[in-house]
Amino acid sequence: MASTDLWAQRLLPFMLYLSTTPKILQQLFPDLVWRIPTNDKELYLSFDDGPVPESTPWILDLLAAFQAKASFFCVGQNIERYPGLVSRIHEEGHTLGNHSYNHVSGWGTGLTEYVRNVRKGAQVAKSNLYRPPYGRIRLAQSRVLRHHYTIVMWDVLSGDFDPGIDPASCYLNVVRHAQPGSIVVFHDSRKSIHTLRQVLPEVLQYYSDEGYSFRAIDAGALCKHAVPEVVAYS
Repeated sequence: MASTDLWAQRLLPFMLYLSTTPKILQQLFPDLVWRIPTNDKELYLSFDDGPVPESTPWILDLLAAFQAKASFFCVGQNIERYPGLVSRIHEEGHTLGNHSYNHVSGWGTGLTEYVRNVRKGAQVAKSNLYRPPYGRIRLAQSRVLRHHYTIVMWDVLSGDFDPGIDPASCYLNVVRHAQPGSIVVFHDSRKSIHTLRQVLPEVLQYYSDEGYSFRAIDAGALCKHAVPEVVAYS
């Protein structure tokens, strides 16, 4: 176990910003959800950091045009600011997950403070699905949180948040790597909307033409625990 933990600590910082998540990282963190096991032509698109009025309504309109469902990992503060957008996400059949209360990074945050922040976000989101901001979570944090939440990562990262990646490269990051059951990360944010407007319609059209359907992550199937009260961990 100690050897596995050491390898995980060394590999995680270097592997999270790759367009596809290496198998070895998935094996080192088997309790995290990296993809949905299926042989059917199904993709699980996800959107981090919202909701915000500059991007969420457009994303929802486009998903509806393709009869696509998706998962939105939302920041607690944004949920409080834009309850109407949260209601629309629910009403249109998408899944809403927790992305912490104020987009806190696990790498620079102590265990107790991090757990409190995640749990506050969970109570605001009313969800037991959790995705760590930036994908940054320490082993000790993961060990505590996985007893109460389902931690959802990804196996395909579009890179739409990166101003150094042009839309064509972002598109290729997805279509070169996504396969049945893939969890694909986009961002529902002001920073990424310019790239997303060019890439998301093409991704939806490409996979629709290939016979894929777009599904929301089934929180009921993945989650086993009720939202707990905020408690301190040492």
